[in-house]
Amino acid sequence: MAETFKSGFISIIGRPNVGKSTFMNRVIGQKIAIMSDKPQTTRNKIQGVLTEKDAQFVFIDTPGIHKPKHKLGDFMVKVAENTLNEVDAIMFMINAAEGYGRGDQFILDRLENVKNPVFLIINKIDQVHPDELLPLIEQYKNKYDFEEIIPISALQGNNVDHLLAVLKEHLPEGPQYYPEDQITDHPERFIISELIREKALQLTREEIPHSIAVVIDNIEERGKGGSVFIQATVVTERKSQKGIIIGKQGSMLKEIGQRAREDIESLLGTNIYLELWVKVQKDWRNRPSQLNEYGFNSNEY
Repeated sequence: MAETFKSGFISIIGRPNVGKSTFMNRVIGQKIAIMSDKPQTTRNKIQGVLTEKDAQFVFIDTPGIHKPKHKLGDFMVKVAENTLNEVDAIMFMINAAEGYGRGDQFILDRLENVKNPVFLIINKIDQVHPDELLPLIEQYKNKYDFEEIIPISALQGNNVDHLLAVLKEHLPEGPQYYPEDQITDHPERFIISELIREKALQLTREEIPHSIAVVIDNIEERGKGGSVFIQATVVTERKSQKGIIIGKQGSMLKEIGQRAREDIESLLGTNIYLELWVKVQKDWRNRPSQLNEYGFNSNEY
């Protein structure tokens, strides 16, 4: 048994689509945060737990900090910003291929009053030539007093072990907050709904922006084999979006369901039956009652 045990909470912040969820899934070893090439895929604060023999990391994957355009956007930015002073360390992640942008300065301004160590994580180094990294590092060094600057590729795993070792050094001594086999604080219902939403985003591409939500209506075991029956509703804002998600003779909805079922079966370790419905809820992203119903409780932040 280790002489000392370290534990702490680490917030992952950054502009949308810099690879925060990819990193989370990489270190946890299982998909708990959905991924899409569209920005602002993550909407809620998702905690991923990594337990080692002498330490426990609780990573908080936050929505990308951006200028909000609706009440859902307000909620997402508040979720991200409110983690800054509640954690033991902050990973400010940027995209090496994009470099410095106005959105990064927006975040740096919010880090000015943060007392805990901030690490600059330059992600997606697999997409740039090594010679491009040094100027980028120098540029950011002049903008903020980072604890350390660490280039990684969350997708390929490059330098991720080194990053974990550095973070461990900065964690305080503390208790094991979660059991060894627990990898997230979110219930299975939430992850299941996110996996369905991910497939809808991936398959509909630019036709369906982030105006969809997924609500799990029912989960129950059926039969002696332990098969799980799941009913879920995909919520859209417009009738035209409903038609796209359903597709010709239901083809798109069927494909979304088939792909989601594979991930959900991997998550639950059993056969599942997934039944999907689609309904229109006009302008739900600007209605507090709908936001609360779909799991975005702005009163908590």
